[in-house]
Amino acid sequence: MMAKRTAKRTAKKTTGKTTKKTTSQPAAKKPAKVTSATKPRTKSEIYATLAEHAGITKKEVAAVFETMSAMIAADLKKGKAGQFTVPGMMKITVQRKPATKARKGINPFTGEPTIFKAKPARNVVKVRPMKGLKDLVS
Repeated sequence: MMAKRTAKRTAKKTTGKTTKKTTSQPAAKKPAKVTSATKPRTKSEIYATLAEHAGITKKEVAAVFETMSAMIAADLKKGKAGQFTVPGMMKITVQRKPATKARKGINPFTGEPTIFKAKPARNVVKVRPMKGLKDLVS
């Protein structure tokens, strides 16, 4: 008994010309990898890098920072939440420092007695790094 042979089918080649559709927008370039800076970045460098990687304009990046600043100010005001968290990066809190009285002290180098002035009660802003930021640095 012989097995049936299957016929091979071959696709016919077309010789007609094909035209590619042209798009109005050029192909999106992949943004360059973020590299470490040798000196602190300026505000415009930060905005430009974020705009390039997010695919938005510098004005939109600036608007995001302005909105974030307004949110922080609203949350840290007296009588409000008192803290603001940038997810995965840092936690910003307000701590109330009590007033201190004037006191006497001694300069440890010269032995001369001095008086430290009284300080009024005040609010102090603290920024604490979160685990994500700590992991990036270590």
